[in-house]
Amino acid sequence: MSDTVRQQAEREAAASRVMARADRLAALSETADALTRVYLSPEHLQANQLVGQWMSQAGMTVWQDSVGNICGRYEGAQEGAQAVLLGSHLDTVRNAGRYDGMLGVLAAIEVVDSLHQQGVHLAQAIEIVGFCDEEGTRFGITLLGSRGLTGTWPQGWLEKADASGISVAQAMTLMGLDPARVLHAARRQEDFSACLELHIEQGPCLEQEALALGVVEAINGARRLNCRFTGEAGHAGTVPMLHRRDALAAAAEWMVIIENATRQQGGNLVATVGELRCLPGAVNVIPGEVQLSLDIRGPQDAPLDRLLAELLENAQAIASRRGLQFSAEEFYRIAATPCDIHLQNVLGEAVTSVQGRSLSLPSGAGHDAIAIAERWPVGMLFVRCKGGVSHHPAESVMAEDVALAIEAFSRAVIQLADRVTPAPAYIAQS
Repeated sequence: MSDTVRQQAEREAAASRVMARADRLAALSETADALTRVYLSPEHLQANQLVGQWMSQAGMTVWQDSVGNICGRYEGAQEGAQAVLLGSHLDTVRNAGRYDGMLGVLAAIEVVDSLHQQGVHLAQAIEIVGFCDEEGTRFGITLLGSRGLTGTWPQGWLEKADASGISVAQAMTLMGLDPARVLHAARRQEDFSACLELHIEQGPCLEQEALALGVVEAINGARRLNCRFTGEAGHAGTVPMLHRRDALAAAAEWMVIIENATRQQGGNLVATVGELRCLPGAVNVIPGEVQLSLDIRGPQDAPLDRLLAELLENAQAIASRRGLQFSAEEFYRIAATPCDIHLQNVLGEAVTSVQGRSLSLPSGAGHDAIAIAERWPVGMLFVRCKGGVSHHPAESVMAEDVALAIEAFSRAVIQLADRVTPAPAYIAQS
């Protein structure tokens, strides 16, 4: 068997294992008919145990940290070397798909397993983390696992309660974790040289470009606002058109401007009006008040803020011209998270080597990398998913894409990890 044929067979076998393991993880759900696996549930600990077994089989030292992340370390050529961090999350939304988060953890294990089978240890160690809560499904707070690693858990998180009134602290105790030890999950800055995450795209861009893989340039920043047009309600039959102060007509005009202005700005900016409430809401009454939401996102903060300012100016102009009042209150803001340029280049070269070209694109969804980027350089590899569907049972990837992803990811990891590093920085975990 030629080396090329053998490598192709190994790549296909690795992809097959990932797909089968994703199926096994999907069976760990609080309901049989819809995949749901939330933080500090029995299913969470079962998933950790199973993933820990796979890490161990790949030659890794395995532990669960004090916030509930499952962690594995494949030692470098020199014991105690700095590490390249890989991984993604193992929790899900309700009625989820089986690849969001999980694919990244399972593909990372395959990278390490290949090195283990060859008896190869690189200049740096490789660590993998299956983050315990990225989605925030149970307690309404996100990135708990990654903020455990960075040591940035707000103290108030322990008091946050789920729908049943159980607090994070209580849930930790019930699952055998000590709330007083949350900060013990934190890692030192020098422990890791970089972090790479493999993830499904959760959008249609790669599919439209007929590409299996792409490289993330940034995780979009976001602004969310509650907005209001206030006019004057009136009889639908008796108030002439020229005398109306129709709040819904103003909102409709603004919504068209939102769409057009965002398209014209380009730069991967997106804007959405997702909620609309019309008052008093009667078929024969001119709407006197309209409440609507605005969600805008983009990979760079400055263009995002310029777009927001322009849209708000347009809303005020519409209201003034129509004799209405306009108000807006921002209730959510998160900065854009740029991916490290060097890591983008490393991933881009790896992707080009396996599929001929690479595509750079932003991530419109949130990831643990948002928290990790506060401490370490981050890079992200996207894998095509069918129809761009995610957070849904129809979430789907192709085995041949997974095989390419493992190959590209492995090349990038080896390039990063096979370099001389500073003095040993790792502290063994208890």
